[in-house]
Amino acid sequence: MSDIASDSIRDILLIGVARIGDTLLLTPAMRALKQRYPAARLTVLAHPKRCEVLENLDFIDTLGPITKNTALLKGWLPGRQFDLAFVYGRDAALLRYALRCSQRVYCFADQELPAAADGRLFPVERSHGVHAVRERLALVEAAGVQASDWRLAYSVTPAERQAAEQLLAGRGALGRRPRVGLQAFSFPTKAHRDWPLENFSRLIERVLDAHPDALFLILGDAGAAVRAKPLAERFPAHVEVVAGNQSLRASAALMSLLDLYVGVDTGPTHIAGALGVPMVAMYHHLYPGANLAPLQNPQCTIVEHPATGHSATAATSGMEAIPADTITAHALEHLALAAAIGEKS
Repeated sequence: MSDIASDSIRDILLIGVARIGDTLLLTPAMRALKQRYPAARLTVLAHPKRCEVLENLDFIDTLGPITKNTALLKGWLPGRQFDLAFVYGRDAALLRYALRCSQRVYCFADQELPAAADGRLFPVERSHGVHAVRERLALVEAAGVQASDWRLAYSVTPAERQAAEQLLAGRGALGRRPRVGLQAFSFPTKAHRDWPLENFSRLIERVLDAHPDALFLILGDAGAAVRAKPLAERFPAHVEVVAGNQSLRASAALMSLLDLYVGVDTGPTHIAGALGVPMVAMYHHLYPGANLAPLQNPQCTIVEHPATGHSATAATSGMEAIPADTITAHALEHLALAAAIGEKS
């Protein structure tokens, strides 16, 4: 581990080309860099479709897009723009770009490395079996940067929050409480992480028994809107489908208004964790919550698949193994706590 003098660091580059959740998992490393070098300018380059999840974060000075293709065209002018660079992503083009424009470059050692980098490349061994945030922090720790704040970061603007309130008002739902967001589906290539729709139906029934005015917002993409249609048809007075017709940032603003979020392991669950809303998050045994769930978040209940730590496979042990009664009990506990806090305030 090296310790670099603060006054020698003026410009820092962090490259993170990943999906929504994996991009958010990098935010503790970004925050730690800015805390260690507060006078330095932090430039973050992310996938063009993921930049929006990093907007308005106060520890990022410059935010821009990059791909493995655009990286081929960048960094050819004389002089090195950055004192430090941290590359998250296995595409060799990203690493070569960082080497063209940076004095010192940190990356994980399990990717294609250039044969020669003039002593400026610092490969770091990847730790397996640790939380994803801790794994990603290894690169900045190699540069002497320590982090004590492991929370993910996401920033909803006042204008975005106001627009979300107006959307609910337009549907006659602004005054409905409690508001419960449901993320029923992951993405198609990870469909084994989906929790059965009939379990969500059971959850809604039980919550309505205790909270007859509850409003449920179905979150997700256009595919989720189609698949969750039976819930809206069964509970027409209580279920609003906002999936598929909201931008990512508009959906996140709606999530910031929730009293409770219940979801499977996917990008919006990371956003909910970053927002700090009360949440119940379910994790498949191949992707344990111990490695992915929000850290330092006292309002997050993690529900691990019962096969976690065993030899079951995705094909033989699906998410139906997590009982509806288990999730319902946790959900009702969160809502009861929120109601008690509301009464005291």
